[in-house]
Amino acid sequence: MQIGAKLMMTGGAAVGAVAIATPAIAQTLEVSFTIPRLSVAEYHRPYVAIWIEKEGAPARTLSILYDVGKRNNAGAKWVRDVRRWWRVAGRSLSLPADGISGATRAPGVHKLTYTSGKGGMPTLTPGKYTLVVEAAREVGGTELVRVPLNVSGAGAKGSASGSTELGAVSAVLSR
Repeated sequence: MQIGAKLMMTGGAAVGAVAIATPAIAQTLEVSFTIPRLSVAEYHRPYVAIWIEKEGAPARTLSILYDVGKRNNAGAKWVRDVRRWWRVAGRSLSLPADGISGATRAPGVHKLTYTSGKGGMPTLTPGKYTLVVEAAREVGGTELVRVPLNVSGAGAKGSASGSTELGAVSAVLSR
């Protein structure tokens, strides 16, 4: 919330104007992604990183889903296997990161909601962004899906699809 106040000088005395509270308009980004059910001999849930990019600005991590339940945070040892995320944003994080780290997900459709100003979600000004979802699975593959988002005053939405480790990915930004 932003609060503005003015002091006016009237005949040598300071008169305080009424403070006006102006609520900041929060943005909500709803991300949906599918982890397909694979028929393989040895299946491990994938580590998934979700981040947002804008040309000329640093990447902002929204979530890193990994084996947070391992003793002594041993699951964090393998997050660097989510290679592209690790290179653009991951190596600078200390895990577990409050509001960003979460547990791996089973096959199925998953929905995550981010609000500007909380966790890693920045306020998105008008422009072209890319939502990136990357999955890496032990004894499996790695896949990256890019969802273009053209943010305007009204919000944005986009979708894309993976072919092996990820299925459909969609994003809706609203105010």
